[in-house]
Amino acid sequence: MTKIREVVVAIDPTNHGALVGRVGESQFPIGGPDGVGHISSGPNPYDLLSASLAACTAMSVRFQARRQKLPLERVEVGVSFHHGAQGGRDSFERTLVLGGDLDAQQRAFLLEAANLCPVGKILGISADINTRLDAATSGHNESRQASYEDDLAELQILYIDPD
Repeated sequence: MTKIREVVVAIDPTNHGALVGRVGESQFPIGGPDGVGHISSGPNPYDLLSASLAACTAMSVRFQARRQKLPLERVEVGVSFHHGAQGGRDSFERTLVLGGDLDAQQRAFLLEAANLCPVGKILGISADINTRLDAATSGHNESRQASYEDDLAELQILYIDPD
């Protein structure tokens, strides 16, 4: 029998109607319009998609490194989401930072391993995923951070009002 792990998102009556996500025993806020004109804190749905891709990529890279007994000491995956302009395909920009005494061939192998990520395969059906290696720590992206309102403004969905 297949086990099901359900993600539940519901209104949190203790937090002014903000949304909260639950997976098993874990709980986390969901950011975005709260229905009363405010923006709730927490990752918005696009952030969660990006986080899923980053987590799956890191796991895939780590798995392949261990399987091949490569000297990977650290993996960091940064993912940003971009709406396709004027009906174009959406895209994810994925940056890998690999720490350890890895040669160029091993780094290339792990870059390919990133593309084996099952979440990436699913997301890649309707969006492009561009991946690159970065020699330095990605850290915090200094460019202007997009908001959920920016995301909604770029989408042409009838009958959706961000508040």
